[in-house]
Order: sequence, then structure tokens, then C-alpha cells
Amino acid sequence: MYRLAKIFFIGILSLVNVSAFSQDFPQKPYPPRIVNDFVGFLSNQEQQALENKLVQFSNESSTQISIVIVPTLNGYDKSQYAIELGRKWGIGQKEKNNGILILVKPKTSTEKGEVFIATGYGLEGAVPDGITSDIVRNDILPYFRQGQNYQGLDNAVNTIMSLTKGEFTADEYQKKTQNGKPFAIAIIFVIIIVVSIISRFRQARHYAIGHNLPFWIAMGMLANQSKSSGGGFGSFSSGSGGFGGFGGGSFGGGGAGGSW
Repeated sequence: MYRLAKIFFIGILSLVNVSAFSQDFPQKPYPPRIVNDFVGFLSNQEQQALENKLVQFSNESSTQISIVIVPTLNGYDKSQYAIELGRKWGIGQKEKNNGILILVKPKTSTEKGEVFIATGYGLEGAVPDGITSDIVRNDILPYFRQGQNYQGLDNAVNTIMSLTKGEFTADEYQKKTQNGKPFAIAIIFVIIIVVSIISRFRQARHYAIGHNLPFWIAMGMLANQSKSSGGGFGSFSSGSGGFGGFGGGSFGGGGAGGSW
């Protein structure tokens, strides 16, 4: 009798724990959406632009890149929360485990912001942990710190899609990001030169219009660079049909994250 009561008590306790565990995570959305913002981190237009892009990519490749933005991690570490949520929702295809979850917990007045990219079993080769760390550090966090939330997520999505499609390898991505640092230094150097030229022009009492040519050429170059590196909603396709839902993929623990 005592043994039966003990088994019954353990069973009830397990059910309570499972129920509490389920309440810590948002329910899978219905109707299905691949981008889910439970906070208002993105505008409706930004959320729909990412939805269109990722649904089209899922339809074309079967790889599912989901973005989920939650108000709290409920005491979980960001990696644990992302992996468990990816499993709970079944992001990716069951036979391929080709899902990726970009989890965001925005910054508040009392808590720092958290982001984690969790990769399914089937994509750990194309998007290894070291690369997800680079994506968070280079493509996401600099923009989140400036309040450019959409741009940070769009950057990450573009990089992940290119990696999974084989447009460039993980090694090539690392070289690309490393090569960008000298370029940034060169841009700063050009700006210093431009400021110096402006200062000299202001100090001169008399100068001809032709002397301004280097300044305007430099400013034109910077303006063109700004236009070429910028982004906009016009580049997005409207997608090809709605999102049919997640396919039952699983996650093994791969990925990386960061804070801001």
C-alpha cells in the first residue's frame, strides 16, 4: 500500500513538473508563423518582411530558420531555453533536423538583452558553433546596441541562409569578417583626412572653387559606400505561399549566443 502511494505521488509530481515546464515556454503559434515576436521588438512591417523571406526560404530549401522574441527566459540560461524551445516546437524537418532558432530576449531597465542561435543536428556542419558565435558578435549585437533590431536580425538571417545554401563556407565567412576590420580602419582614416581638409579650407581666406574638388569627391565616395551597404524593405520578395508549420526537427545542443 505504501509503495503504491509513493508511486502515485511521484506520478503526480511528474505531471506538475511537466505542466510547469510547459508554462515556461510559449505555445507553438496557430496559425503557424516562422517569426514570432511576443514583445514588440519589431514593427509589424519588419516582422512581416522577415516572415516573407524565411517562409520563401523554407519552401525552397526545407531549412527552417525561426526567430522567436520573448519577454523573459523564466530563469533558464539562454542556450537551454533556445534548445528546449526548438525541440518543443519541432523547428526543422524531422528526417533532416535542419532547423535553426534565433532566440532574443530584449534588454530592459533591470536586465541585459540576450540572444542565442541554436542549430539543429543536421546543420551543425554548415553552421558550427564558432560561426554562430561570429554571427552574433558581428551581425547582430552591434546593431542591437544601436537600436537597429531589424537590421541585426536581417544580417544574421542573410548569413545563415548563405551558409546553408553553400554560397560560402564557414571558413570563408570568418575570413570575410576579419577582412572587414582593416576596411573599417581605412574608412575611419578617410574621414580623418576629410575633416582635416575641411579644417584647412575654413582657415584659408581665399581659395578657388577648384580647390574644393578633393573634398566633394571624398564626400561622394562616402555617400556611395553608405548607399551600397544600406538595406531596405524593397529587396524582399513577398514570399510564395503561407507557412505550413514546423516539421518536427530536433536539436542537440549546438549554437552560441551573447548579451548586450
